[in-house]
Amino acid sequence: MAVSSSSVGKKKTNNAAKAKKPELDPTFIWEGVDKRGNKIRGEIIGKTLIHAKTELRKQGISLSKVKKKPKPLFQGGKKAINPMDIAIFTRQLATMMKAGVPLVQSFGIVADGLENPSMRELVMHIKSEVEGGSNLTSALKKHPRYFDDLFCSLIDSGEQSGSLETMLDRVAIYKEKSEALKSKIKKAVKYPIAVIIVAFIVTTILLLKVVPTFKELFEGFGAKLPAFTLMVMGLSEWMQKWWWVVILGIWGTLFSFREAIRRSPTFAHMVDKLILKLPVFGVIIYMATIARYARTLATTFAAGVPLVDALLAVAGATGNIVYRNAVDKIREDVSSGVQLQFSMKSSGLFPAMAVQMVAIGEESGALDAMLDKVATYYENEVDNAVDGLTSLMEPIIMSVLGVLIGGLIIAMYLPIFQLGSVV
Repeated sequence: MAVSSSSVGKKKTNNAAKAKKPELDPTFIWEGVDKRGNKIRGEIIGKTLIHAKTELRKQGISLSKVKKKPKPLFQGGKKAINPMDIAIFTRQLATMMKAGVPLVQSFGIVADGLENPSMRELVMHIKSEVEGGSNLTSALKKHPRYFDDLFCSLIDSGEQSGSLETMLDRVAIYKEKSEALKSKIKKAVKYPIAVIIVAFIVTTILLLKVVPTFKELFEGFGAKLPAFTLMVMGLSEWMQKWWWVVILGIWGTLFSFREAIRRSPTFAHMVDKLILKLPVFGVIIYMATIARYARTLATTFAAGVPLVDALLAVAGATGNIVYRNAVDKIREDVSSGVQLQFSMKSSGLFPAMAVQMVAIGEESGALDAMLDKVATYYENEVDNAVDGLTSLMEPIIMSVLGVLIGGLIIAMYLPIFQLGSVV
């Protein structure tokens, strides 16, 4: 079987692209005089020194000094780009475009207002790509770590239809809502986890440092110690001898759990299914998944993406394998002619309210608007549930801390109390 030279060339190009990541253009420091004769200085990103000088002269700046910005001695201090940075960038770019500012100029204005140097550098690199003749979608696709397939496909749809500013606004709303939903979930999980970690650390310190001191004191009593005190002292002796086993056990369990989820789809499906059944937390995850499903589908469908293709993007955005498999099945049903509402209802995973809203949207031709209402409703429900959970967890956590820390303290002071009663 013959292989065409063009296909071989494509493979080589793909391999080269995978082997070498595109580097960001260097930053140059400059000093000069503006049109009014004022001395000014600043920074500019350019492909070469000549390119940077040309751009500055176009702005009417008479240069006295231009040099490449030295790299910091320690790169580890560089701030990472997080999803919220991408959401802020999208919102600011959408605002600039809706105000009638040209795309390239919008990049410069947005970059000047960004606090994260890494994000500013990324925006200026995208700007240089667009200035070089690439469209925005192509420039974004060169950074898949920050702009996923869904983001790029929506921007591409806006560029193809000539409504880039409208699409940027929709993408900005989608990113803002998605990040707000993630922050609510993190808020529900972080608080109890942080308290558990603090409780573990305090308990470990008491067992390793405080209890042995009391043990030496009790050895001089010559009296029989209470069973509770003996139990705590035994636990302290075990911790002093096998503390490394505890640390390795915790680390090994977490590592094995993560690898099992990554490597075994069956185990990951079982874990996600179990999470949905957890009391209180399961309800929050369930509502968040429904909100994410509705928000993503509403955004992609409103952008003009066909429903079958939109469902393909939605499947990866649900954040839960159980719902990802369900959306894949819904996509198969819809592609064979089944209405979305019937397929959602037959899965048994979607609430009646969401199914009814989708039915109304399909009948009225306003599916994207109905899905948007569903997403807004469940996002508000998640917010209320997280607030309720926080107020519920506080007394529970205080009780747990009181039992753990207070129990250890009582165990140590119980022999002293008994000795005082005898005297």
